[in-house]
Amino acid sequence: MQHLLQWLFMRVEALFNRAFGDQLNPLYHLGAMSFYLFWIVAVSGLYLYAFFKTGVADAYGSVEALTHGQWYAGGIMRSVHRYASDGMVLTMLIHMLRHFAFDRLRGFRWFSWFTGVILIWLVYASGINGYMLPWDKMAQFVVVASFEWLDWLPIFDGALIRNFIYQASVNDRFFSLLAFIHLGIPLLVLLLMWIHVQRVPKAATQPPRAIMIALALTMLALALARPALSQGGAADFGVTVTTLEFDWFYLAVFPLLYVWPLARVWALLGGLTALFALLPWLPPRFKRRLKQEYQLSVHPDNRTVSARQGETLLEAGLRAGIALPFECRNGGCGVCKCSVLNGSVDHGAYQPSALLDSEKALGKTLMCCAVPLSDIEIEYEVAGVLATDHIRNYSGRIASMQRLSDDVMQLIVKLPAGRTISFAAGQYINILLPGGQRRAFSFASAPQASDCIELHVRLVPGGRFTTEVFTQRQVGDELRFEGPLGSFTLHDTGFPIIFVAGATGFAPIKSIVEDAFQHGVQRRMLLYWGVRRRKDLYMMELAEQWQREHANFRFVPVLSEGAPEDHWPGRTGLVHEAILHDFPDLTGHEVYVCGSVKMVEAAFPAFLAQGLSEEFCFSDAFLPANDRA
Repeated sequence: MQHLLQWLFMRVEALFNRAFGDQLNPLYHLGAMSFYLFWIVAVSGLYLYAFFKTGVADAYGSVEALTHGQWYAGGIMRSVHRYASDGMVLTMLIHMLRHFAFDRLRGFRWFSWFTGVILIWLVYASGINGYMLPWDKMAQFVVVASFEWLDWLPIFDGALIRNFIYQASVNDRFFSLLAFIHLGIPLLVLLLMWIHVQRVPKAATQPPRAIMIALALTMLALALARPALSQGGAADFGVTVTTLEFDWFYLAVFPLLYVWPLARVWALLGGLTALFALLPWLPPRFKRRLKQEYQLSVHPDNRTVSARQGETLLEAGLRAGIALPFECRNGGCGVCKCSVLNGSVDHGAYQPSALLDSEKALGKTLMCCAVPLSDIEIEYEVAGVLATDHIRNYSGRIASMQRLSDDVMQLIVKLPAGRTISFAAGQYINILLPGGQRRAFSFASAPQASDCIELHVRLVPGGRFTTEVFTQRQVGDELRFEGPLGSFTLHDTGFPIIFVAGATGFAPIKSIVEDAFQHGVQRRMLLYWGVRRRKDLYMMELAEQWQREHANFRFVPVLSEGAPEDHWPGRTGLVHEAILHDFPDLTGHEVYVCGSVKMVEAAFPAFLAQGLSEEFCFSDAFLPANDRA
């Protein structure tokens, strides 16, 4: 049943994505829509209550005066109140059905599911109680049927229905009690709704503005096209109700009260409630996972958090306070896409348009759907969580091209006259290529020269853009790019700084160091630049110049594969091992690592084991794009 429902939801959601777009797909906002409809019900209900008279003799007349005497306000409010109540039941039921279909009710999610079961019955109780208040023929039917149903319980033993044998049996005190219940249950619903979302990190309680407007207009259109009216005149217990216009959203079970024994109706509803409440603990359990928790390492935040059994990567990160990018939370938009650097995941159910098979083959996954199957390390695009107000599209021209080494090209890109780009040292841009592809390159220049930017482009065999730079691009060619992006920037903690650059990881470090010099930063700064051969230290002279001119700066180049012809007198080996040798205790330091993913993966665990605090680890890992199959 779950697989069938999941198949159905995925196809309907895909259809809605095409119709409304993934941001406005109503199936991605069911919980928030329920909250919003509750507030429509509450506001319209308070308006109605202001004119409603809670006396048996006056109730029907006050409702009629409200409905027809001020149809333009009270009449519309009554209809909106009714249709929003129906809508709330509908969105809540679909919301629960969707969570059942995708099996999002087990493990830590049991609390939200269990409170949801209680919530739906409280909403039903409030709605059924609401039908009693207009004191028309529908109210008469609901009152008699409800209290006959309740009378079956041994605690009442037939005492309730005696109050409705004669019209005079119902007094104002009893009617005031009905009105009080209709105010009290929604307050309990509101409290439980707040409790319901407490274990859902970053739970949305308000749908997008467009959906809010659409829902409000829909309620208004229904109120005008088919007003909610009283049925059959005032209640009269001397006359049996025979014909009614039914509300199947709230009163679906009531016909069973007259065709089944009451014991069977109680057994049906009690059994269904017990089944729904116990679903999180019924088979099948988490068969594919053996551990209760896995460790999730998140880059570029350099945070390690625990992922509970069945918890998605997004839920685990948000619960730990990491500002991960997300939007739909249901595998429809692709905003939460990340790279799996180590470990394995169950990708879950998602829309094929949000994660292509080719991306999946490259190690991409959607954080909102993927569940870890082992300890895992991921990296996400920081730009997704930056304020989009600062991200702009630019067009510039190549002002100069200089080979810094056999496979590194320095590009100076000049922006049009009067145009500048405001960025922070250490950030990067995306070069925009035809076909929608992007290639990321860090600023190698300091922010002070914002009309001209410097990029260090390393030739990647088979790389589309880098090959063009080395074989086709010329001075004067146009470059389109977007930015600034990224959060690999200097933090003001007061601690000594250790920069670790691998190959062209020197570029953002250059930007940060030059910016620090411009701002007069006096903290001790050490730059360890690790490369394979002497020729790969393509700006060694500049780093040595910094060391001569600034007493608080020291430069340590490290070769991992030095050749005899290099005649290298300096440090050799892996660059992070040189740091470990020089600093047996890294406590009280900041470390900024920029280079390949493998270098970052090797360096950080070693640094942490040697006393470096996680909150002072910062990285920018490079993953070169290769266009070859």
